[in-house]
Amino acid sequence: MKHQDAAVARPEYPDRVGAAIVDDLDGLYRFALLLTGDSHAAQDVVQETAVRALAAAGGFRGDASARTWLHRIAHNVVIDAARRSGRVVPTAQVEALWRDDDYTVDTAEVVARAADRAELEDALIRLPETQRTAVVLHDVEGWTVLQIATATEISLPAAKQRLRRGRMALVTALAAGPERRRQPQGTPMRCWDARQHVSDYLDGDLPDTEVGQVEAHLERCPTCPPLYAALVGVHDEMGRLRDTDTVVPDALARRITAMIEHRDTPA
Repeated sequence: MKHQDAAVARPEYPDRVGAAIVDDLDGLYRFALLLTGDSHAAQDVVQETAVRALAAAGGFRGDASARTWLHRIAHNVVIDAARRSGRVVPTAQVEALWRDDDYTVDTAEVVARAADRAELEDALIRLPETQRTAVVLHDVEGWTVLQIATATEISLPAAKQRLRRGRMALVTALAAGPERRRQPQGTPMRCWDARQHVSDYLDGDLPDTEVGQVEAHLERCPTCPPLYAALVGVHDEMGRLRDTDTVVPDALARRITAMIEHRDTPA
């Protein structure tokens, strides 16, 4: 646990859940910060996550790792808050854009915006919470799609779909300037067919039979290569967020420590 005041020492807790909260506090706070885009909201998410985790500690069977379990709780806290706010994100609009064979982006401009942390975080917060969770856990925290599916209690195909849609939405949110609309000619696949596979292609999860088709399409299509290059560039910049020294606020560290200590103190 890293925080601003070195005097707030990390204690050792015999309780598995309390120890897991302390061990993963940095990751939980970074996760909450990227999901909410606001330090105060992120602190509320982490605190509510700790409250729920400690209350449910007796029912934690260890079917998943404590880290996965805690991130599942944090994800649910964010989703619950979004539902209460009534906020609705028109996700179909992004997929409709990517279905349009003429849709493309300026790769250099998109990746340059992604390299600006403020721009990247502003674009990230525009994603639906479920997609944002998938992108942050996979591209920032380095989780596998299976781990994401386990943490969010969805199927593996559903987790892959959230990651694919989230990556597309992130590139679209970062895109700026006039869209270049050109008619692809002589391509072996329809653009949307290729674009549905580029997320798996990026991760090396595409079957060999489809890899060749996607690569042939990217060689000939005038609109898809910039989109794919933007996905690669933004993916790389997302990975760099993991290297950011996220500082847990002192007050949050003290509140979490006090909560766990109070729970572990015999009555």
